[in-house]
Amino acid sequence: MAKPHVVMVPHPAQGHMNPMLKLAKLLYQKGFCITFVINEFNHNRLLRARGPNALDGLQEFKFAAIADSTQLLERRADGTLKVPGGQSEGLLNETPLPFLKQFVHDLRSLTNVPPITCMICDGLMSFSLKVAEEIDVPCAIFWTPSACGVLGYAYYRKLIAEGLIPLQDESQLTNGYLNKVAEGIPAMEGIRLWDLPNFLRTTDPGYIMFKFLIAEIDKAYKGSAIILNTIDALERGVLDALRTMFPPIYDIGPLQLLEKEQIPENSLLNPIGLNLWKEDLDCLSWLDKKEPNSVIYVNFGSVARMTSQELLEFGWGLANSKQNFLWAIRPGLVVGESAAFSPEFETEIKERGLLVSWTPQERILAHPSVGGFLTHCGWNSLLESIVAGVPMICWPAHAEQPTNCWFACNQWGLGKEITEVKRELMESFVRELMVGESGKTRKAKAMEWKKVAEDAVVAPTGSSCQNLDKLVNEVLLSKFQH
Repeated sequence: MAKPHVVMVPHPAQGHMNPMLKLAKLLYQKGFCITFVINEFNHNRLLRARGPNALDGLQEFKFAAIADSTQLLERRADGTLKVPGGQSEGLLNETPLPFLKQFVHDLRSLTNVPPITCMICDGLMSFSLKVAEEIDVPCAIFWTPSACGVLGYAYYRKLIAEGLIPLQDESQLTNGYLNKVAEGIPAMEGIRLWDLPNFLRTTDPGYIMFKFLIAEIDKAYKGSAIILNTIDALERGVLDALRTMFPPIYDIGPLQLLEKEQIPENSLLNPIGLNLWKEDLDCLSWLDKKEPNSVIYVNFGSVARMTSQELLEFGWGLANSKQNFLWAIRPGLVVGESAAFSPEFETEIKERGLLVSWTPQERILAHPSVGGFLTHCGWNSLLESIVAGVPMICWPAHAEQPTNCWFACNQWGLGKEITEVKRELMESFVRELMVGESGKTRKAKAMEWKKVAEDAVVAPTGSSCQNLDKLVNEVLLSKFQH
């Protein structure tokens, strides 16, 4: 009997591919044939990081590498572009569209593959909607940021109309202008311009990321549905606001918990992964030797960058706190230089601190020794922290991370924002989180949200569990002929 067949088109960045893969596994478990599209550049990176058979997949779960013009742009060793916004400019101009069209045409001509019955594309890959329209199948749009981040982008047009953005001149970046409250955004009462997705911090109305995000939001209205990796109870007010603006919204997070709940431990799906860096697994045995809740885990994600001075301030702040810490310093984290510390630093942190390159983050946050998380507030990291019941220190760096930070600190009681990278400040923040009274309060709140996340994925009443079933039946199977 024929199976429904979904073509999935993630944005080619670590934080976008991971949640899309989790959704792909869940759909495979529900009987779908999966074609997961990756650009050639990342396909080759994955094979180098995970081995030559890493993307073999399963009989009805296939990875496909396609060319796209963005891979011709010059890249750093860590995979980020040397031309800022270069990839987004390519996506704005829909330069990958003919490559995807040709791929889908060739896929449909194969006799040993079920007909394509639906597509799911990342919110930043909306050109895929044109392919779905051509072959007359539904296409759901998966926005991998938080719902609050998406709402922030959706209000860019209103802020432009009110003359608040783009900025009039560069002095507004530093003179307190960005502390102005952005009025009229539902579920975000009191939020400042500073706390909204930070592509608005520009004086150039033609700034590529500014234009790109506005364009992608505009195209999202054409999707068959919007998928969000969030929890109804966590972002209810924001979700209510988005539902008045967009196609049907299905919040199905946290996907890692839904995956754990619905996919058996012995499933052949579980070894399939998409990490672009080789993971250091030895750090888990290091954690095994530490006391419960005694380690602060530090990771600034796959995109954030810092100066060498900021690296030193963070490092010495951690060292001087006298707390145990595990710090993932990925290649390319430090702008223009390699990440290096003095022998004095190495001596100071001996036994207490461990520096590694890339880590199995979900496993680390779930480890009983980990009691705090210093994070850039990427949405995947924030959700993983909630799932593990781990409170945070927040240093938002990019895109909608300031918005995630504002909610984590002001609405959810999970974090405290560090606004200035100074070792003395860092030291006090770490001590406060790990052994102070306010840290205990944040830990209690983190455990409350952990329970909310767990309840959302449990059948039959969990909101995310129900929404995944609705997404399948109401959207993805709407053109499937049994």
